[in-house]
Amino acid sequence: MLNIALSIAFALVTGALGLTFWRLLTGPDDPDRILALDTLYVNTIALLVLLGIHLDSALYFEAAILIAMMGFIGTVALCKYLLRGDIIE
Repeated sequence: MLNIALSIAFALVTGALGLTFWRLLTGPDDPDRILALDTLYVNTIALLVLLGIHLDSALYFEAAILIAMMGFIGTVALCKYLLRGDIIE
């Protein structure tokens, strides 16, 4: 039962990843692209957690935490650049 649920979850998250990547490429303006990039981080984290559950390994959860931290820092830096035109004051 868990294998079926994991297979469905892999397919759905992979589909969401593809649609978000399409939004990143064709976004009408920069804030939409930043939002798509942030969503890509979240989808990547979901894939890593699902892979960690499937392979029964804690290493993937640690990688997901690292990607979450880097994604947050990257999103904040990009938003600050859009608002002020400079990252470091």
